[in-house]
Amino acid sequence: MDLGLQGKVAIVTGGSAGIGYATARALAQEGANVVICARRADALEDAASSIREDTGGEVLGVPTDVSREEDIKKLFETTLERFGRLDILVNNAGKSHAEPVTAVDDAGWQEDLDLKVFAAIRTMRLAVPEMIKAGGGAIVNVVNIGAKAPAAGSVPTSVSRAAGIALTKAASKDLGKHNIRVNAVCIGLIKSDQHARRAKAAGRDLDELYEEMAKQRGGPLGRVGEAEEAADLIAFLASERGRYISGTAINMDGGASAVV
Repeated sequence: MDLGLQGKVAIVTGGSAGIGYATARALAQEGANVVICARRADALEDAASSIREDTGGEVLGVPTDVSREEDIKKLFETTLERFGRLDILVNNAGKSHAEPVTAVDDAGWQEDLDLKVFAAIRTMRLAVPEMIKAGGGAIVNVVNIGAKAPAAGSVPTSVSRAAGIALTKAASKDLGKHNIRVNAVCIGLIKSDQHARRAKAAGRDLDELYEEMAKQRGGPLGRVGEAEEAADLIAFLASERGRYISGTAINMDGGASAVV
């Protein structure tokens, strides 16, 4: 299936590993020019080099802390200097911070909101004018299933991710007239470098850890998802094939969520 991404320009935040890396690779395979960002310059360049080698695509790594407004501005300036346009934005950067509501102080709340909510607000604010110039575009915000059904001990992540869904819906209403689509993907249990590090630190076999995690979550499919599976969904939502999908939040969780 041709996704119609040839020659498009995409920014993927948190693109050095996991879902972000897999998404950048999927977009590059479809012919898009991709800019990835992350905080660690060495890991970022390794990721960009690997994707270029695997796909033959144009992939640029720009070291960026998306919680800093000045870094985001530099990311967009570099993208436009290199490629001259922007068609796709994937807001994927983030980390899980989950504690009981009384355990998180103001600094913890602010750090989480800066990383997940304000980063998405700022990237979207800079992306929209460029997408309007290009005749339209697609924005995909990566959140998690806790945004729809928060569990005990899940803040501030569940709250910031719920804000991400609200931002997605509101933006889809505002931007549809410009042919800009905005969707969210709610991630469940997906394989990641974070889990690999956890297994290594505990001296455990990674496959055994994933099997245990799948049993604990009780998902109907009985396994942990692959980053590439999430990437395929994100690439589709960003593509011409998904051009009538906007304002929705799709679960990518193997059926584990209690809500649709």
